[in-house]
Amino acid sequence: MRLRIRIIFVVSILFLFGSAVYGDGPQQTSQSSSGFGKVFHYSATRFGVPIFKATIKIDNESFHQGKSLFQIHASFRSLQYLGPLFRMNNRFTSTMETDTCFPVRYVKEVDQEGLLIQKKNYLHTILFDPSRQKVVVEKKEGGDKEEVSLPPATYDPLSMFARYYLKEELHPGQDIRMSIYDGVKLRAMVFHSKQEKVKSKKYGEVQAIRLESTTSFSTFGEKEGIIRIWYTADGERTPLLMELDLPVGDVKFELESVEKG
Repeated sequence: MRLRIRIIFVVSILFLFGSAVYGDGPQQTSQSSSGFGKVFHYSATRFGVPIFKATIKIDNESFHQGKSLFQIHASFRSLQYLGPLFRMNNRFTSTMETDTCFPVRYVKEVDQEGLLIQKKNYLHTILFDPSRQKVVVEKKEGGDKEEVSLPPATYDPLSMFARYYLKEELHPGQDIRMSIYDGVKLRAMVFHSKQEKVKSKKYGEVQAIRLESTTSFSTFGEKEGIIRIWYTADGERTPLLMELDLPVGDVKFELESVEKG
């Protein structure tokens, strides 16, 4: 039972991997053109044992109906040795405006099942309408539509990831406020930033900016945990590590490789 709770919780907080690094922070921008067309590969471990592979891919800029857009994709895959106990192949895609990173569309494709996880198979599309401060959630499996009111400057998790990786500068001592909606729950969070040295599997010991925030987790009755994310303290702002200090333990994501998209 304990293992089942832990694995289900890990699945529920994966959406926060992108969302934990953005907010309504400073308006200063310094777009990094080298950020486009990149793929980041991560491994997720618990007690040092690998359980997931995660990939974040940032596409090159494209144009649609006169608008400059780009897409960011994230996938989370369970490792094969988990077999029938736990199988997951979840994918997420955000389409956003290039200049502002404001989301246009967020697509969630969830495919998971096993003895230790709740079976889910669905496709949801979240359409953002910032002029009306609303989103429309379309559910393919039932053909249902739901309209939800949101505060201004609300992002989906991946568009928030793009905003701070591609746009905003990170400085120690900042309080970064964010509003995030992933089709399930609206979250208002505050991250505190600090510069420190960190050991990275890919780069060794480097200077990094750590972002840290407490947040509640619905899977554990809204009990609080801590999210920490480290970016390199250079112009590249490479996302190196993430730790989730959960009510039942912790999970660690480490960057394994970066390649051109």
